[in-house]
Amino acid sequence: MLIAALGASASTAAASVAPLLPEAAVSALASEIDGDRAKRDIEVFSLHHRMRASRPFHASTAHIVEELQRAGFKTAEILRFPADGKTMFGTQKSRLAWDAEFAELWDLRQHDGQWVRGERIASWESMPLSLAQDSDSGEATAELVDVGSGTAESDYAGKDVRGKLVLVSSQPEAVQSLAVDRFGAAGIVSYAQNQPNAWWGDDQTLVRWGHLDSFGASKTFAFMISVKQARQFQARLAAQKPVRLEAIVRAERHPAEYEIATATIPGSDPKLSQQEIAFSCHLDHPRPGANDNASGCATILEVARTYAKLIDEGRLPKPLRTLRFIWPPEIEGTTILLNAHPEIARRIVSVVHMDMVGGNSQTKAVFHVTRSPASLPNFVNDVGEAFTQFVNEQSYAYAATGRARYPLVAAGGGREALLAQTQEFEPGSDHQVYADSSFRIPGIYMNDWPDRYIHTTGDLPANIDSTKLERAGFIGAASAWYLANLTEQNLPDLLALLERQTLKRAGIAMERRSAAATTDQRQGLERFRRSYEAAIVDSITRFTPVSKEVRAQRQRFLTQVDALVGTTAGKNPTRPADAGVVYMRCAVPKGPMSVFGYDYVTAHLGAERASALALANYEGLRGSGEQYTYEALNFVDGNRNVGDIRDALSAEFGPVPLEHVADYLRALTEIKVLVRGGTNSCTTTP
Repeated sequence: MLIAALGASASTAAASVAPLLPEAAVSALASEIDGDRAKRDIEVFSLHHRMRASRPFHASTAHIVEELQRAGFKTAEILRFPADGKTMFGTQKSRLAWDAEFAELWDLRQHDGQWVRGERIASWESMPLSLAQDSDSGEATAELVDVGSGTAESDYAGKDVRGKLVLVSSQPEAVQSLAVDRFGAAGIVSYAQNQPNAWWGDDQTLVRWGHLDSFGASKTFAFMISVKQARQFQARLAAQKPVRLEAIVRAERHPAEYEIATATIPGSDPKLSQQEIAFSCHLDHPRPGANDNASGCATILEVARTYAKLIDEGRLPKPLRTLRFIWPPEIEGTTILLNAHPEIARRIVSVVHMDMVGGNSQTKAVFHVTRSPASLPNFVNDVGEAFTQFVNEQSYAYAATGRARYPLVAAGGGREALLAQTQEFEPGSDHQVYADSSFRIPGIYMNDWPDRYIHTTGDLPANIDSTKLERAGFIGAASAWYLANLTEQNLPDLLALLERQTLKRAGIAMERRSAAATTDQRQGLERFRRSYEAAIVDSITRFTPVSKEVRAQRQRFLTQVDALVGTTAGKNPTRPADAGVVYMRCAVPKGPMSVFGYDYVTAHLGAERASALALANYEGLRGSGEQYTYEALNFVDGNRNVGDIRDALSAEFGPVPLEHVADYLRALTEIKVLVRGGTNSCTTTP
C-alpha cells in the first residue's frame, strides 16, 4: 500500500503545471539545455590551473569567448583591469598576477655517503596543486623540521629551522611570517586540511589547495603534500631518521591584467532593456577544479547557448530585459567589475549565481538554492524557489516511476531525484558582493555543500553529473527568463506565489519565536518578520509598477498572517544610549569588507584592533562572525539605529549582544566606511 501511495503521489507531481512561465517556454528550455555539452566544457576548464590574471586563466577565458562566438553572440568581449598589487577597486585591492613555470620537490636518499634524488614528492607539471598559490622562485636542499601547526612561537622552541624546510599542518600563509620571516626557514611544506566535512579525512592521499600571502613583501615558496605523505615523513623523523629534501621553484607574482569575459543578449523593450538579469560564476580555481567552479561556469555558458539558439529558431521571443553573462575571478573579479563599471552595476536588477552545481554521489553533494541576505528582502528568491520545487517534483516523479513531463535527464547523467534544498543566506561566493549594500542586487545562489573533494586533487570531471548540470541550468534559465520578461500582467500569479512563500516563512518565524529566551527577543523577531514581508512588494517596483490596489491586497493578507502568528505582550526593555545611534554608509568604498586575499577592515583599522572586534569572532545559533559583520553593515540605511540592527541580526542569525554590534559599527566610522547620522565626514577614505 505504501509503495502504491508513493507511486500515485509521484504521478501527481509529474503532472504538475510548471510555475510562472508559459508551457511553451518551459518545454523549450527543458528540451534544449544539454548537461552533457556543459560537462565537455568542464573537461576543457579542468585542464587549466586557473589562477587570477594568469596564462591558464586566459586560456579558459579564450575558450568561453570562442564558444559564445560560435553560438552567434556578437557582444562577447573580455574586460581587462590592472592586476598590479596596488590599484583599489572599492574594497578590493588588486593582486599581482601569479604564474608558475616549474616546481619539484624531491625526497633525497643517502647512497655511497652522498645525498641523491630518491622519490619525487611533488611536481608542478603533473599536479599544479602541489605548489602553493603565490609561491616565489627559490631553491633549497635542506633537512625537514616538523613544527606542528607552525603558527605560534612555541612551535619553534628548541628547533633550529634556519635554512631548512618546515613541515606544518597549517596553511602556508598563516606560517610565513614566523617560519620564514622571523626564524629564517628556507621554505614550507604543508599538509593543511581545509573545508571540513564528514568525509574529509577518509582519503589521506588527496593534496589540498594552499596559499601564501598575495601581498607579502618577503619571497618564499610552499609545497602542499597529502596527509599520507606527511605521516610518512613524521614517522621517519620520530625514528631519528633525517628527512632531507630538494626543492626547486620557478614562479613569480607580476603585474598583468585581470580578464573578465562577458556577453549580453540585448533586451527588446526600449525602456526595460536598460535593466539586466545577470548570470554569474567564478572561473578561477586550481586545476582540476571541476565542481569548484568549472561546473558553474560551464552551466551558465550552456544557458547562454540555449537562449541564443531558441531565440534564433523563434522558439523563444527576444527577452524584454537584457540578459548578461559574466565569468570573473571569484569575489575580487566581481568587486572589481561593479566598481570599475558602475553603469553595469546600476543596470543589473538581479543575478543568478552558480558556484559548484555538478557534484554526484561520489562528492557527497547536497544541492542548495540559497536566498539573498535578510537585509535585502526581495521576491526574486521566491521565483527561484518555485522553479526549484518544480524540478524537485519532476525529478522525483521520474526517479520513482520512470514517468515525468520534464525529467531533465542528460544522456550521460544519472537518474536520481534532485532533492534540492532551499535555504537562507550563506556567504562564500560572489553573490555576497552583489547583495552588499553598496549595490543591493538580489540573487539566486546555487551551490553544492558538502563536497568531499573541494579544493583538492580529487575535484575531477569524472565526479560531475551532467544531469545535475542540466537541472541547475534549467532552474537558472527559467528563473532568469521569468525575471527578464516580468511586467504588471504577471502580478496576479506572482502575488499568489508570494502568499504561499510568506506562510512558509511565518511558520519558521513562529518556531524561532517559541525558542526565544526573552520577551525582547520574541518582539524583535516579530518586528523583523513584519518589516521583511512588507518590503517584498517594494522589491517588485524595481521591475514593474505596483498599484495601490495590489499593495492593499498584500497588506490585507499580511494583516491576516499577523493575526495567525500572534504577538508577544510585554514592555520594551531599557537600552543604553548607543542603541539609538543611527549610521549611514559612505558612498565609497563600495563592496563587502572582506573580499578575496584582502580584508578592508584589517588593512585600515590595523590587525590588532580588527582581531579584537567581538562581533567578528562571535558564534551565534545560525551564523558566525563573518555573517554577523557582513549583515551589520548591510542593515545600516540611515534609518535603523544600532538597536534595530542588533534585533535584525538576532532575527537572522540568532541573539547577539548589543555592545558587539555597537563596537563594530563604531569601528567602521573610524575608517570612514560609515558616518554617524547628522554628520558629514564621508569625504575621503583612508
